[in-house]
Amino acid sequence: MERAANFPAREVFVYVAPRARKLRGVYFPMNSLLLPLAALSLESFGAMVLYALAGIGLAIAGYKIFDRCTPGDLHEEILKNRNTAAAIVSAAVILGVCVIIAAAIVG
Repeated sequence: MERAANFPAREVFVYVAPRARKLRGVYFPMNSLLLPLAALSLESFGAMVLYALAGIGLAIAGYKIFDRCTPGDLHEEILKNRNTAAAIVSAAVILGVCVIIAAAIVG
């Protein structure tokens, strides 16, 4: 694999975009995806953690409700009998419930 002739192999360039914003000692381009994470306040971080915990709790509750609605014990079928089909169905249920929860949280 050849490298470009005009690109030095051992030099490291740090590019600062012309429209960059310095935040906490780090330069971010104005269209950067990292800028909102760098400006994260304690209040928004707490809300993020609260929504994450609520989403995880609701996903577990949705899985338990699905397990009760189906005949047999799905958890036992996956762990003791090592049923791959049951594991795939339970994964699909968890993903489906998580998509519904995410849509409800985002609005």
